[in-house]
Amino acid sequence: MTALDWPTLLLVALAAYLVGSLSTAVITAKLLGLPDPRSAGSGNPGATNVLRLGGKKAAIVTLVGDLLKGLLPVVVAGTLLTDPDRTAAMGIAGLFAFLGHLFPVFFAFKGGKGVATAAGAMLAMAPLIGVVAVVGWLSAAWATRYSSLSALFAAVVSAALATLLSPPFIALAVSIMALLLILRHHGNIRRLIHGEEPRIGEKAPESKPKPKRKPKPSE
Repeated sequence: MTALDWPTLLLVALAAYLVGSLSTAVITAKLLGLPDPRSAGSGNPGATNVLRLGGKKAAIVTLVGDLLKGLLPVVVAGTLLTDPDRTAAMGIAGLFAFLGHLFPVFFAFKGGKGVATAAGAMLAMAPLIGVVAVVGWLSAAWATRYSSLSALFAAVVSAALATLLSPPFIALAVSIMALLLILRHHGNIRRLIHGEEPRIGEKAPESKPKPKRKPKPSE
């Protein structure tokens, strides 16, 4: 068994993470003069929140940017490297681009939920699984009009298919992304259970800032 080139793979991870850290939602909002999606609307810097804050054009720009953040690092890694490093590099690139989106170093580590970035990464890592994930999301969104529920459905399906069909590095990357994506939707899951989750196109409840602590009166 040929040993993997770990120094190169670490460079791939770092480069992919930095690309993923470019928050398309925040950049788009600043360029178009929209409210910061991290503090307005639902507080999530993603395409769905940008749709509510700035309309379809801003949301499409955000969606495409987030998709490319996941897709391009995987494509570059797969093009520049050869096996046995190629498959490992593609899995690492996809995972770390996704982690960059969730915890962006350029934006105080406050990122989005990673649905579009994960989809882009999967389309490059495992095209069949990526297509199934996108079709699954679109089908669930059409049927329910819940973006969050559609994302959860696509995450579960993707992880199951990757475990059955993909090489170990790809299966591990997809499974970790699916798990983190589900965890990032914990608030949405709670609202879905209580019937409070807004549907696609509906206004989300404003994210509430933490109340400032009142100073105690001096004795």
